[in-house]
This record gives sequence, C-alpha cells and structure tokens, in this order.
Amino acid sequence: MIAMKHFSLNLIVRIALIGVLSVLSYIFFTKEEYPLLILSAGSLLIAAASLYRFCVSVNNKLIFFFESVQYSDFTVRFGADNKLGRSFRELNRQMNAVMEAFKAARAEKEANLHYLNTLVQHVEVGILCYDASEKIEIINHAAMRMLEAFTLRNLNDLKEVGLADLYGKIHELAFKGRVVYETQKGLQLAISATSLNLRGRTVHILSFQNIRSELQEKEVHAWQNLTKVLRHEIMNSIAPIVSLVGTMRNIVTEDLTGYPEIAPSVDDLGEALETIESRGKGIMNFVNAYRDFTALPKPVFGRIRSADLLRQLAALHSDEVVSFEVVRNFEVSADEHQIEMVLLNLVKNSLESIAEKSEGWVRVRADVRNNSPLIEVLDNGEGIVPEALDKIFIPFYTTKKSGSGIGLSLSKQIMQMHGGDLRAFSNVGEGTRFELIFP
Repeated sequence: MIAMKHFSLNLIVRIALIGVLSVLSYIFFTKEEYPLLILSAGSLLIAAASLYRFCVSVNNKLIFFFESVQYSDFTVRFGADNKLGRSFRELNRQMNAVMEAFKAARAEKEANLHYLNTLVQHVEVGILCYDASEKIEIINHAAMRMLEAFTLRNLNDLKEVGLADLYGKIHELAFKGRVVYETQKGLQLAISATSLNLRGRTVHILSFQNIRSELQEKEVHAWQNLTKVLRHEIMNSIAPIVSLVGTMRNIVTEDLTGYPEIAPSVDDLGEALETIESRGKGIMNFVNAYRDFTALPKPVFGRIRSADLLRQLAALHSDEVVSFEVVRNFEVSADEHQIEMVLLNLVKNSLESIAEKSEGWVRVRADVRNNSPLIEVLDNGEGIVPEALDKIFIPFYTTKKSGSGIGLSLSKQIMQMHGGDLRAFSNVGEGTRFELIFP
C-alpha cells in the first residue's frame, strides 16, 4: 500500500479504496462473477481492517503513553509517525515534553529522598518509624547503635534481641509522650513518640536521644557545687580554731611554765592542744585536696594516636605484670596529658588490686568496638563488690583504707569533658575492667 505523507490524505485514500471495492463487489455480485466477487470482498475486508488500525493508532499511542507514565517508564520517546503531518509532530513533541517533565520530577524526588535519608542517617538522634502493623519503615544508624540492634524489620523483633522491656515502654507512650529507658550498655535514652496520618495511613515516629552525658554533667556540677560549699564552710570553721589553738599553745608554753604544782596538767593541756592543731591542719589539707575536683582545667585538644599513647605509658612501667596491646589503632581529638593521667591512675589502682596475688596481671588494650574507640584497663585482682561498683565514681567514696575517693571521680570527669565516658565492670574474685570510651 502506498505510504502517504499526511494523515488526512492517508485517511481519504483508505476510504476511497473501500468505496471502490464496495462498488466492484456489488457489480461482481450482480453479474454473478463469484471468483472476482470473492477477491474484491477479501480486499474490502483488508482495506477496512487497515482503516481501523490506522484510525486507532493514535488511541494506542495514547494508551502506551499513559502506561509509561503509570509505571514510571520515562525512557520512551514518540516520533515514529512524525511523517504523518504537523499535528502528529506537535502531539509527539508535547508527549515527549511531558515525559521529560515526569522524568525530571522523579529525579528531583529521588535526589530529595536521598538527601533526607542521608541527613536522617547522619544525625546523632536515633529515629525509628513504623506503620500500624508495626513494620519498621525507617531506622537510622544512631538508633541501631543505641539499641545495639541491626536486623530489625518489625517492632516486635525487639523482643527477639532482648529488648522486650523497651517494646513495652514504647507501647506505654500511647504514640505520644516521653519516657526514659536505660540500655544494657548503660545509656540513658529519652524516647519521644508522635504519629502522622499520611493519606489515610498512620505512621508512628520514635526518637531516641542519649541524655546520659547530660545527666552526668549535671551530677558533676552538683558535686562540684556541694564541694565548694563544704570547703568554704569547713575552712571558715577550722581556720579560726587552728589559729586560736596555736595562740593557746604559745600561752601554755610561755606563760604557764615554771609552776611545778600544775606542771602535769600543763603538759596534758599542751599535748591536747597540739593534737587539736594537728588534726585541724589535717582537715584543712584534706579539704584543700578537693580543690582539683572543682577546678579541673579544660582539655587542650590535639590529635593523638592510641599506639603512641600506649607506647609512652609502657615506657613509664617497667613492671612485667603490666602489658600494653593495640588491637586496633585509632586517632582521636583529646588532651594527651589528661588522658595519660587517667590511664596512670587506673593502672595504679589495678596494681594495688593485684598486690596480694602471686600471678596477678594488668593489661592496657586499645581497640575499636561498634565504631567507638576505647582503651581498656583490665586486671585479675579481687574485683569490686556490686554495691560498691555503683558508687566508685562518686566523689569522696573509696574502698581503700587510705584513699581519698577523688581519683576515679576526676578520671570520669576528664572523660566527660572529652565527650566520652569512663565505665567499670567487675566480678568479685575474678577482676575488674575499666573502659575509656571516646566520642
């Protein structure tokens, strides 16, 4: 069939051909030329079918266009029938423009989703979203790290990873509210909940924020304030007493000598005043020792490597019972002298704990766990009883006969000033492990 350049001419030719074939079929029928009638009737059917296909080609193209839009297949291009005339070229141009607009809109949407997902994954606040069937739709790295759960698909999976109590607390929120939950790692998580209705679909959003450092900071400030008050009151009370005792001792020494009848009483009084003065000065020195706890200098941050730090510590310890190991080397921003002071204090405590053991050992180890750099100080000493383990970081508390109860408190405060933490784990009779955790 002859190809035409324009749709209208093509349509006219097809209609004319059908008309001619109809007339021929009528003529052959009246003249009883049946072979020719069959030929002309067959040609008429073919021409009619061709006209039908030609007329519905536009509808088929529109159907193909809408299907492409429905299934987001924006790679399709229209232009094969541009030769049929200007109207066809214009229609193809408009459909291609629409496809490009949809493609650009989808690309922008995907870019925005990628941007938002990247943002959600990098914030330090844990985010978890789930639907009415408790299927988890979004969970970011911070939430997985805080919960120590990396394979959650459904909220009910919390029970499978040992977080059944958290599952119950989430339902206590009634989808709106705030609760505090303590993880097995000792994190204090403030959990907030809200709900959204998205086109008839309910989505619940949970946010997890670690407030342990905030609570610890407030606790340290409270102890510092208390210490300042105690120092002020004790010093104001003891200092005049010590001064008066010194004056009275001078009076006893200079004015009451030479009287044999009262000599024994004078000697006793002198000894009593000396004891009072000595104990008073001891209390003043004891109180002044806590000045460091309330006046710890701010860290001077610099880049330090764990391997270099442990090498320097090893040079200070020739004792064979102390070993140093770098499992995974890391670099952090910290005050080298303050961190060294913390480690020296911990090693000293560990050495004291193994003093009575014939085969005691102390190990200092640098590692990275769950993306958190840490340094461990371990020993196989007597350990710390559970009731004392919860108190060892409290200022003035000590389990030693001659301890001041300030070393571990200062060490923990130093780690908190670095944005990290100091934690203790112990089993009585087996040993103790301290962890310096860096941000």
